[in-house]
Amino acid sequence: MKTYDVIMIGSGHNALIAAAYLTRAGRSVLVLEKNDRPGGFLRTEELTLPGFKHDVYAAAHPLLLTGPAYADFREALEARGLRYINTELPTGVSMEDGRTGVFSRSMEDLVAEAERLAPGDGAVLARMFETLTPYAGDVFSLFNLDLSSPQASEIIHQLLHTKGRSGYSDFAASIFTTARNVVSSFQSTALRAMLASWVTHLGRTPDEVGSGIWVPLTAMALMGGGMPIPEGGSEKLVEALVQLIQDQGGTIRTGVLAQRIMVKNGRAVGVRTSDGEEYQAASAVVASTGPDQLYLSLLADAEVSPPLRAQAKQFRYGRGCVQIHLALSEPPRWPDARFNKVGQPHLTDGLDGFTQAIAQGMADLLPAKPTFTVDCSTNLDPTRAPAGKAIMRVQVLEVPCRPRGDAANQIDVGDGTWTPELTERFVERVLNIVGKHIPNIPNAVIGHAVVTPDTIARYNPNSGPGDPYGGSHDLAQSYLFRPLPAQPSHQTEVPNLFMLGAATWPGHGINGGSGYIVAQKLLSQ
Repeated sequence: MKTYDVIMIGSGHNALIAAAYLTRAGRSVLVLEKNDRPGGFLRTEELTLPGFKHDVYAAAHPLLLTGPAYADFREALEARGLRYINTELPTGVSMEDGRTGVFSRSMEDLVAEAERLAPGDGAVLARMFETLTPYAGDVFSLFNLDLSSPQASEIIHQLLHTKGRSGYSDFAASIFTTARNVVSSFQSTALRAMLASWVTHLGRTPDEVGSGIWVPLTAMALMGGGMPIPEGGSEKLVEALVQLIQDQGGTIRTGVLAQRIMVKNGRAVGVRTSDGEEYQAASAVVASTGPDQLYLSLLADAEVSPPLRAQAKQFRYGRGCVQIHLALSEPPRWPDARFNKVGQPHLTDGLDGFTQAIAQGMADLLPAKPTFTVDCSTNLDPTRAPAGKAIMRVQVLEVPCRPRGDAANQIDVGDGTWTPELTERFVERVLNIVGKHIPNIPNAVIGHAVVTPDTIARYNPNSGPGDPYGGSHDLAQSYLFRPLPAQPSHQTEVPNLFMLGAATWPGHGINGGSGYIVAQKLLSQ
């Protein structure tokens, strides 16, 4: 039985980042991955037609580029072929009535755009940022800390209390407000939709308690990070990380399913795979999984405290996602030429319609009028399609993993399985809406492929029934309640067993946060 210092179960980008830190420090690391290649949701394939390179799941990486992991490894990753392309207009909004707005990374330009949309909104927007600015440094520092650590606890205390005064700070109250409330002071319905809609990309909804703070936080993150994409596809980040880990002596095995974590005398001592192989861990085991998989499956044979196992059984998943990948005969013809440089705009008829579609999804109904983002990566990276051609991704969030009906009473959902017939009917609905914003859609479509909740569930067990965000992010399953109230940390109750990935703080998305946090914990031991 071969021994490594650290064994990692799963090879999402957080696991690879942790492995990069550990191997750089001279630790021997084995990464086990059940799929045919590493990377988790970072996967680029010719899904539609030859020469059209689509990011199957995750696309842009704004949070990664502003984090410490990228700062630490940027030079090494670029030496292994990683190159990011960015835009000064990370997002925007296209309304069905023809109004458009763009979100600039420049504060001056962003305020000017808000003022153009509605006189007076520029000043309101500036005040929104001014209110958060005194807290922003501390807030963003928490994204790279275990929230249960003494350092994080001190920062949280400072954020929640006003120095020299009794009571709580303005920031404390903002944690419990809604996104709708935050944007209610804007006169422009386009600006409201552009800002509030982004909370759904964080697993929250605009009318959900706790969603409000994410409006200015996301805006600040987009201003800082933009909407960067790797040249050649999202998987280029994985390829560079894998090469770095291997160059530093790490081992990555694909097509290997970890079945059990072996525990002896209260410590994790190794991993047994589904084909009976066993690997010994001298220092630690790191699981890139959800708490349900960890405590109910990987640790099924181990002694686990009853409250922890009970909470793992109650771990909840959110709603699903449909991604429509399009091969286009020509680039999208946006009526507003600025959108040729916008990274990922929302297409919507406003915040009210957006939340109505979400409510229908929450009721397990196909939305009658889904709203969504689109991104056309070939605008920034023409290498992803043949000359003169383009690709586009339509990302529809908040759809039921298993629909029980159609809010428009037009689509027969059968037993709720995303059959080819159900999928195509829903795609037709979505593309008809896209056509109201982009006149050459769907005529320019020469090929398409669809990722449904079923696809996501089969590909990544961390998604449960098809939740791309690795577990519901409602307030009861966020922050110190993540991954579980009985385990508000990346460290499990087994002293040398750790968790990372979307089910842990700071959550899903290509941010590298949990990989960085776990690596620092292991390197400090």
